[in-house]
Amino acid sequence: MSNSADTPGSGQGSPPTEDSGPAEPPAPRRFPPVRVLTVAVFALAGLIFFTSFNTAKGTNIRTDTSLLKLSDLIHERSQKNGQLDESNGTLRDDVEALAERDDGSTEAEDARLKALEKNAGTQKLKGEALTVTLNDAPPDATAKLPGYPEPQPDYLVIHQQDLQAVVNALWQGGAKGIKVMDQRLISTSAVRCVGNTLILQGRVYSPPYKIQAVGDPEKLQKALSASPAIQNYMVYVNVYGLGWKVTEDGAVTLPGYSGTVDLHYAKPVE
Repeated sequence: MSNSADTPGSGQGSPPTEDSGPAEPPAPRRFPPVRVLTVAVFALAGLIFFTSFNTAKGTNIRTDTSLLKLSDLIHERSQKNGQLDESNGTLRDDVEALAERDDGSTEAEDARLKALEKNAGTQKLKGEALTVTLNDAPPDATAKLPGYPEPQPDYLVIHQQDLQAVVNALWQGGAKGIKVMDQRLISTSAVRCVGNTLILQGRVYSPPYKIQAVGDPEKLQKALSASPAIQNYMVYVNVYGLGWKVTEDGAVTLPGYSGTVDLHYAKPVE
């Protein structure tokens, strides 16, 4: 293939004559664009291979246990928080027992305090109860009814709004107390989900989620059925197989809330 200096009749390969004057330098060699692009692609591939090797350090990136440390740490802290809650509850009972001895209050004042503690959810609660269980759909779920689209991943998991809908309906149905998983709810409890996990009062839970309420089972059932948010959830139960189960438990005892009652709020940076 000739370049720009190899034009026909240029006398390539013959020495210049005296009359031809000084020889001009050859034109700079230009690489074809395709060749330059090929070199760039190989260079990029080499960089990716080196980065992957440097990251893996000779281990399998998909199964390296070091990548599981954050998840393990979260569950470990969650269990630790649970143990601290139980210890805090025991110490609180001891403090209250000592305080009742010499607080100088009247019997009427003590009775009023007991009633306030019961309404606040810090004391055990006995009564008839029912439990609502929510669970994710099978990962290979398909639409069971005609006219509905095939499920997106979002359709197959429990969301924060689903848990909140159940809790709100139970309160509206006259629940005297509610327990989510193994924790009693109080007025400052926040039911929050991050990804596919529930975070409640410093502890982390995975589905299936169980919500137990003490109250009139019949009224609680009616409140669940009347909730528009739960009616929408039931569409996904019937179409995509989200988990939904309601059982009457008979007489149960809900634990009292044993966590901290201090309010945590954002503060401006100084």
